[in-house]
Amino acid sequence: QVQLEESGGGLVQAGGSLRLSCAASGRTFSSYRMGWFRQAPGKEREFVAAISWSGDYTYYADSVKGRFTISRDNAKNTVYLQMNSLKPEDTAVYYCAADPSGRYYDLTYGYWGQGTQVTVSS
Repeated sequence: QVQLEESGGGLVQAGGSLRLSCAASGRTFSSYRMGWFRQAPGKEREFVAAISWSGDYTYYADSVKGRFTISRDNAKNTVYLQMNSLKPEDTAVYYCAADPSGRYYDLTYGYWGQGTQVTVSS
């Protein structure tokens, strides 16, 4: 089992950058594939990015491709989401997710964090 805690959210102007972090508990973090999702007010939660357990493979939603980068540091039990060129439509609560099974591009996850708010002003 793994517990996840996101941090790094905040208020930023359009065109700015933020880096989200997700710290995981447990000694088996390196065996989990990880993902980031987001949910804007009044909308369903949507996939943002995913990374394989090794970090060798990544997968992005078309809406963030070229602007966001997912990475992980297995020695620190942490996954990151670097967000550049932020747009007002990126405003949402961002959630970290983990799962010990499946492929890096699978969109189902068994473990979720509580989320961190990202607000992009125009």
